[in-house]
Amino acid sequence: MDKTIKLRVKKEIGNEEELKVLKLKGALIVKKYTEIIHISDENEDFYLNSFSSSPAHKKEVVDFILDYISNHNLTDTITLVSAKN
Repeated sequence: MDKTIKLRVKKEIGNEEELKVLKLKGALIVKKYTEIIHISDENEDFYLNSFSSSPAHKKEVVDFILDYISNHNLTDTITLVSAKN
């Protein structure tokens, strides 16, 4: 069964942060962690980005996302909301 991973992304961000967010999403696809990322409005301040990944890659994906957020100073922009079944 696939694992659903959700990210909360701040709506009002600068161009530099927006580019970093897009690069994260691209990297998730290029690394074949997922094929598509669904984007929806969570509320007026945040988007909710969700995607499915195989159970075999769940920990690797979560670690990659957390490292990316930390290494690119996106802690105020992206939050890992959940990584569930």
